[in-house]
Amino acid sequence: MTELDTLYFDTIAWFSSHALRIALAIGIGALLVLLFTGLKHLLLRGAARLGGDGSWPALIAAVIRKTRLWFLIALAARLVQGYANAPEMVGRTIGFVFIVAATFQAAIWARTFVLGLIEHRAGQNGQDSGLASAMAIIRLLVSFAVFAIALIFVLDNLGVNVTGLVAGLGVGGIAIGLAAQGIFGDLFAALSILFDKPFRVGDTIVYQGKEGPITGHVERIGLKSTRIRALTGELRIIANAKLLEQELTNMAGQRFFRMQIAVGVVYHTPPELAEAIPAIMQQTVEAAGQTFVRANFAAFGPSSLDYQLVFEAEVGDLPEAKAAYQAVALGLLRAFRERGIEFAYPTQTTYTAAPDGTMIMPYAGPPAAPGKSSEASP
Repeated sequence: MTELDTLYFDTIAWFSSHALRIALAIGIGALLVLLFTGLKHLLLRGAARLGGDGSWPALIAAVIRKTRLWFLIALAARLVQGYANAPEMVGRTIGFVFIVAATFQAAIWARTFVLGLIEHRAGQNGQDSGLASAMAIIRLLVSFAVFAIALIFVLDNLGVNVTGLVAGLGVGGIAIGLAAQGIFGDLFAALSILFDKPFRVGDTIVYQGKEGPITGHVERIGLKSTRIRALTGELRIIANAKLLEQELTNMAGQRFFRMQIAVGVVYHTPPELAEAIPAIMQQTVEAAGQTFVRANFAAFGPSSLDYQLVFEAEVGDLPEAKAAYQAVALGLLRAFRERGIEFAYPTQTTYTAAPDGTMIMPYAGPPAAPGKSSEASP
């Protein structure tokens, strides 16, 4: 007699001898299903009160909402199985059905939670984020991974040797990974940007380009690449994996910009004016509404007395910082001109001498008086 025949005859005998207990068990199971359904709606109502769309309670509510009726029925049957005195074969069948139902229900919960978490993060990165439009392929990959694990677990409970299946999936995964390693590298880099959030859409970042550091605004974060609008106007498209391989500077949320201005004045500046220059710099910064840090004499340059000014512009983005820099720089120009302080520019004086060391250029002697020739009279 096969196991199927044994199950059939055991079930018939069980129904014949325990009809009342089975009826009571079915009634209790129905009450349990109603109780579980009511608890589900109660949890959903509580989650709705705790937060709106995009919040953690909303994500938990989405997971609870995916609880299926067939899982609740299987759970209730598993709970009342002992009360109905089910025979061994029937009990094993109910237990297996419950394992299958619980496995696929857990897979549905896991899929909903992972996709909800990714969508939540994608929404935080901006409505125009490319990851939001790439959710279809991400949903496919997550669904395949979750339900493949669930199927392997069910087959293992059926007694199927899943070692070969897992090995085959592993070899196939390696082959696909090698063939599309660039795509998957950029995909995982996009997910890293999504969860770690080194930058978001709208942020101003500085990254290393071929021609040096480049500053730009992040316009879109895609599945494979990120689009950055440089300050010079061009749109740069960079692979996500390549972008994350380097050190980035994110200026978003920066409370202030610390700036430096180097100034050189001519050497014939009177000492009293040279000594007053740091105070003039401080007054100029404060008049421009910025935060003064320090101003000091820096060095004797090749053709100038060098000073350094450091101040902080308490602004939120780079264009405002540039405007603050301009205000301070033009204020220094105005203040120096009012006090007769001259800015230096690179100069060089050349002296020409005869072999004996006598200066012959520009003059061998004192210059001739105006209106008189430097030549000797006959």
